[in-house]
Amino acid sequence: MQTRNLIAALVLGTAIAAGLALALRNAGETAAPLTATILPAGNELPDFALLDQDGAPVDRSVFVGQWDVVFFGFTNCPDVCPATMTVLGQAKRELEALGQDPLPRVVLVSVDPERDTPEAMARYIGYFGNGNLGLTGELEEISKLTDALGIFFQKAGTEDGIYGVDHSTVVLVIDLQGRFKALFSAPHRVENLVHDLPLIMAGE
Repeated sequence: MQTRNLIAALVLGTAIAAGLALALRNAGETAAPLTATILPAGNELPDFALLDQDGAPVDRSVFVGQWDVVFFGFTNCPDVCPATMTVLGQAKRELEALGQDPLPRVVLVSVDPERDTPEAMARYIGYFGNGNLGLTGELEEISKLTDALGIFFQKAGTEDGIYGVDHSTVVLVIDLQGRFKALFSAPHRVENLVHDLPLIMAGE
């Protein structure tokens, strides 16, 4: 219930930003990214073996065939993760309202596989819209992906078995060929994503 209340508050907070994004789009902003860093060639992803939110095994081919916006976080995260996922979900809805095609898929990769079972991931990603993907699995396999992409994470505050996870807050963009194509650094704003994602996807 606490997670749902937080998400509801975040959605309200991003509604104004979403309206601004629409206004900027209609005003004809210049065709240059506002905040995204684009990798012209794109970087190949490493091999890995994880599970999706349905418990099905996946490898790097799960990122082939659609555009993905990817965040590394965990379902017990009290602030940054739900805030970021809310922004990603709102940006996707705004892009859909604007007629963007294709739409990116929102992906959460767990950095807390000890607690983030496929079932937990399925419940969590459902809060942020339809068609989202959650990935979890063995720590070693997650580390293959995070190491290749420069994502930091580390368990913190382990007294009495209660812990959090410190982690990077960037959002990555994966292209149709499953290559790391661009990134957004925090703070993440709906209007920046709505402006920059179509430019990134059009450059394919």
